[in-house]
Amino acid sequence: MKVELRNLTKIFPNRNKKVKEDVVAVNDFTFTIPDGKLVGLLGPSGCGKSTTLYMISGLQQPTSGQIFFGEEDVTDLSPENRGVGLVFQNYALYPHMTVKQNILFPLQNLKGADKLSKQDMLERAYQAAKLVQIDELMDRKPSELSGGQQQRVAIARALVKMPKVLLLDEPLSNLDARLRLQTREEIRRIQRETKITTVFVTHDQEEAMSISDMIIVMKKGVVQQIGKPQDVYEDPLNLFVAKFLGTPPINVFEGRIVGGRLFIGDDAVMEYTDVPDQEVFVGIRPEGFILTENGALNCKMSGIDVMGRDVSIVTTNTASVNPVVRSIIDADNNVDAESDGVRYSLKPGKVYIFNKETEERIYAKGRAL
Repeated sequence: MKVELRNLTKIFPNRNKKVKEDVVAVNDFTFTIPDGKLVGLLGPSGCGKSTTLYMISGLQQPTSGQIFFGEEDVTDLSPENRGVGLVFQNYALYPHMTVKQNILFPLQNLKGADKLSKQDMLERAYQAAKLVQIDELMDRKPSELSGGQQQRVAIARALVKMPKVLLLDEPLSNLDARLRLQTREEIRRIQRETKITTVFVTHDQEEAMSISDMIIVMKKGVVQQIGKPQDVYEDPLNLFVAKFLGTPPINVFEGRIVGGRLFIGDDAVMEYTDVPDQEVFVGIRPEGFILTENGALNCKMSGIDVMGRDVSIVTTNTASVNPVVRSIIDADNNVDAESDGVRYSLKPGKVYIFNKETEERIYAKGRAL
């Protein structure tokens, strides 16, 4: 099911009496979610991603704009008539019911032409349970399950109605690191098997990038960038997107273009012949550094973190916006942790320059010095 959002806006009244302006949670959001794709809504707390999800589900009414499922305008349709499955952050399972009863519950409320026989309901419940691999736990109660198992029950309960659209609101945030990894892989597998159009809300960029067909990066209710995860990572439109995506995060420096050269502090590190003189922010991905004795960029050594096949060199630079500068290099490189400093050459494809005032990306082809 294709989901189309047209100029979607949600405004809440401001409860702070000292501030007269209303709160714009989502501002003029227009996007089409392709049929059968998994789209990640990504951004920090308060960016409007959950509000967008609740408007798609029908739990919140947009201030303006329209929502279409396929060719049908569902903007004013009640949640129960939209054919959506919604999985909340806190699972929202009924503690007095067994796993089977929790999964059956949405089917027992169907009425009219949609009403199913007991046999059909049981078959659907076991199909949904098998899909999320909890069919052996049907007689247990939620208190007897792990966090990951409870989350699977919540997903099965959402899937049992055979929804047109599956909506997941930060479904992994209550799980430990290992379970999060395992469960997100399961969500991706389930989505591919069912081919249900899915919207996945998260503040965790690694989570969104690992399972999404497309990601939508939001900030203060405004869409910053939409695209395939790797495309957005490699081609950020502004400094916010560049900083939000990536682990370790991008290194940001204060720099300047002078006479076609990019300076970080006193070091001329890149050549940009077609960019006029100006103050800029410089973003360098951790994998964008090349350790070399004659490198253009000089940094002061702080320490080394060994990460198996890679080594993370932790340094400082007076022009850095971040407290430390992290570079990731191959572990085969010999790095003297006792040295005062290191020098780097830069990979042009991993260096981005941004307007100092607007923080918008300056598109220009650079050459390493």
